[in-house]
Amino acid sequence: MDFKSIPEDELFLPGNVACQGCPSSLGLRIALKALGRNTVLLVVASCTSVLQGSYPFSAIDVPLINVAFATGGASASGVAAGIKVLKNRGEISKEPTVLVWAGDGGTYDIGIQSLSGAAEREENFIYLCYNNEMYSNTGTQRSGATPLGAWTTTTPAGKAQQRKDIAQIMIAHRIPYVATVSLAYPLDFYTKILKAKNKEGTRYIELLAPCPPGWKFPSSKLIQVSRMAVQSGMWLLYEHEDGETRFNAVTKRIIDGKVRKRPVKDYLEMQGRFSKVLSSEEGKEAEQRLEDEVSESIRRLKGWVPEYT
Repeated sequence: MDFKSIPEDELFLPGNVACQGCPSSLGLRIALKALGRNTVLLVVASCTSVLQGSYPFSAIDVPLINVAFATGGASASGVAAGIKVLKNRGEISKEPTVLVWAGDGGTYDIGIQSLSGAAEREENFIYLCYNNEMYSNTGTQRSGATPLGAWTTTTPAGKAQQRKDIAQIMIAHRIPYVATVSLAYPLDFYTKILKAKNKEGTRYIELLAPCPPGWKFPSSKLIQVSRMAVQSGMWLLYEHEDGETRFNAVTKRIIDGKVRKRPVKDYLEMQGRFSKVLSSEEGKEAEQRLEDEVSESIRRLKGWVPEYT
């Protein structure tokens, strides 16, 4: 696949109110190109609730439903059930893809219960978490996705705890497809959305979404920061299906020894949110703990062999 195979139709329209360099707007643009017009979009309370546009105007050219923070999985279950009824009645010939678009706050923390319940019930939708590692829309507070040492308004000295790994939690649900993606590798992103579209059941995709104002870097550096996250191992690109985990793109080349991994410090230094911890006496310890976290994540993914019945 190459860039020429990506449709030119734009379903995320210009004129939205996203910040410059907003990862959510770029990610949603790619996702909708892959899914096409026959898509129902559910937006969990997040920055996207604002940047989509105010009623009666919208920047998104597919049916859209705004849902509450905690209800992504439950709301998508209801929409999927309604679509099935319409199909059985003959009122629609082709079922639309149901896509949930949620931030890490609405996924890692507030929305994990309804997402887990829907996955256990094998509900039919794609859930995409755009993970900016904090509650951006409400003032840059710490979330379960915030990494060790990162500044937020509620962790002014740097977060003392390590982040959750929600993608591996979703793998433990034994759903048909789990994948991670990056804006720096759009063809990998696009291909994984297409793969999820052609499966049934609950599918989970997670996008690292560096937020320029919250992470404290220039908006022009969005792709560079996204790329360094992968090159340093702080964001691993992989997919899990049929009981097997496969690493992708640069992550695979690093693990195969074909590309040298960049130090985590190179990634941290690109963002002002780590400046306090890096300049502190504990900075070296935090840096090493993050390097150890990368190694541990790779080890767990390489050794993950669930038993299917």
